[in-house]
Amino acid sequence: MLDEKIIADYKEAMKSKDSVKISTLSFLRAAMGNLAIDKKKDKLDDSDIITIIRKQIKQRQESIEQFKKGNRPELAAKEEKELDILKSYLPKEISADEIKKFIEEAVASTGAAGMKDMGKVMKEVSVKIAGRADGKLVSDLVKERLGK
Repeated sequence: MLDEKIIADYKEAMKSKDSVKISTLSFLRAAMGNLAIDKKKDKLDDSDIITIIRKQIKQRQESIEQFKKGNRPELAAKEEKELDILKSYLPKEISADEIKKFIEEAVASTGAAGMKDMGKVMKEVSVKIAGRADGKLVSDLVKERLGK
């Protein structure tokens, strides 16, 4: 399970005194604990953990952008290291070509005719992709396909 890997990596980072990895995984574990409390569960499943990781990745990306605008390259570099650590826990992303195949299948099965059917297509594609692709990329590809 993903949570066990995160805990093991956290312990390893503590032993090796890797401060960036320690702080990154500490924040991640705290977010996991908070979600577990909110959902009234003892253990989260991998899909919940992936959702948390994606949220933290998005935060890091926004921070990097802001630090670069504010001429703070040292802070941007730290955030990029944290971003790499978080990305290592995500499943391998699928290519845009593979996403397009899923979109075509979803359009065919739902009978989508235009932008008004975007929700149906997105729902079906999201189930098939299940966290293996960036939601914005998927949304853009669906818009492109339905806009034809």
